Amino acid sequence: MTKTFLLLQLDSEGAPYSSVAEVLESVGFRPETEGYDFVYDWERPASVAEVLEFADRIQEALRGKRVRFRIESTDE
Repeated sequence: MTKTFLLLQLDSEGAPYSSVAEVLESVGFRPETEGYDFVYDWERPASVAEVLEFADRIQEALRGKRVRFRIESTDE
């Protein structure tokens, strides 16, 4: 099963964290407490191409919010 973890770096001049969290939850992320801010559970193995396409969707969803992010996907 693939999981994609997201680590955020917020800008003090950007969108409020609650607004960013709302956007990410609408994409399917849920809050995470183990070293990352959010996690997306694919509930199946995902290909590299799928993960890259998902990263594009994340970038588009966060556009204009002045948020930097890092993703990491793992197969468990």
